[in-house]
Amino acid sequence: MKTNFTAEQLSNPRTQRANEILRACVHCGFCTATCPTYQVLGDELDSPRGRIYLIKDMLENERTPDAKTVLHIDRCLSCLACMTTCPSGVHYMHLIDQARSYIEDTYKRPLSDRALRWVLARILPYPTRFRIALLGAKMGRPFARFMPDPRLRAMLEMAPKVIPPVSRNDDPQTFHVANKKMRVALMTGCAQRALNTDINDATIRLLTRLGAEVVIPEGQGCCGALTHHMGKDDESHATAAKNIHAWTREMDAGLDAIVINTSGCGTTVKDYGHMFKHTALAQDAARVSAIAVDISEVLMKLDMPVGDDKNIKVAYHAACSLQHGQKIKTFPKDLLKKAGFTVLEPADSHLCCGSAGTYNLMQPEISKQLKARKVQTIEALTPDIISAGNIGCMMQIGSGTDTPIVHTVELLDWATGGPKPPALSATGKREPQVPMLR
Repeated sequence: MKTNFTAEQLSNPRTQRANEILRACVHCGFCTATCPTYQVLGDELDSPRGRIYLIKDMLENERTPDAKTVLHIDRCLSCLACMTTCPSGVHYMHLIDQARSYIEDTYKRPLSDRALRWVLARILPYPTRFRIALLGAKMGRPFARFMPDPRLRAMLEMAPKVIPPVSRNDDPQTFHVANKKMRVALMTGCAQRALNTDINDATIRLLTRLGAEVVIPEGQGCCGALTHHMGKDDESHATAAKNIHAWTREMDAGLDAIVINTSGCGTTVKDYGHMFKHTALAQDAARVSAIAVDISEVLMKLDMPVGDDKNIKVAYHAACSLQHGQKIKTFPKDLLKKAGFTVLEPADSHLCCGSAGTYNLMQPEISKQLKARKVQTIEALTPDIISAGNIGCMMQIGSGTDTPIVHTVELLDWATGGPKPPALSATGKREPQVPMLR
């Protein structure tokens, strides 16, 4: 794509990066075939190619974006399926992130939008605040249908029926092992700590059982993804910087990996090197990104036992942030198969479920259409269990089906001697038998 940035504009590193990305695009349109919003809405401007044109015009002319441009940018899920499809290697993620930041700095949203984004940015990244908000939403859930704004209805409907008690495993500490093979830091996350404490608990049990000493670093918190995707750079960088400081302290003491069991967070942490490239934290951020791994990556390096065939059908949902953002496509399935589960994949495995961080709260109508399609293709497999590697996907899909959904690590923990995932014990469906190892 031809661009016309001035020399003065290109002196800005962010503009220079946008120029590189825009010039890589050849207008081929392959991205439209795998873009969920284009498939749902059928509008060229709701495809990656269309959004690229809008972003180019906005950045080149340094113009204040209009409501139409903002609408189409906001509708992007950041699922990154377009990056997997693109034959030219267009780094759409960096481009859409810059567009959101530009919009945040130059466009005055309607009051209701500003209020919603302010609330989300100050609640979701903080587990205690989020837990309190969930309790309030749980009480207000019966009145959701009376809410005039679909976004408010979505916020109330998101509240889980059961809010788990705080897990003390998330407190700063070290879980020692007798025959240590490696030392890893576990990112405990933010929203996940309020919504589902079983995931971190299972991760710690599994890693220590397989010989990894697990450290919960003092001072870590939200990865910054939630505010980063709203274009709130100052807020996202502030929370990310706290993680960088916390993890580099552990790295100085000897650390083999930073393990992340929420793939949306993993995609962001692995991009810290880019986010902080032109700051004083550039070197430390690059060090962090270099050893950040998804839980499935570190489990592939450990000697997980082979399990007997359990005759349990598991529908594996590939989170977009894992398969497109981190390019991890086979590890979770390989691990589940090794543990003895029968792994099935839905026909639309490459497409988004509609969760996408806060997307299901800010774009609930599109999100519901994507969820309905995803649930339909999963239920067509008639699985016993649904497995995923991202809390957002689990909440989204779980709200549309009676089939129990658990994190992949919970199944692997169960298969190697851990307890049955609580989500399976609570269901009225057939209870799978306790797995046996050989």
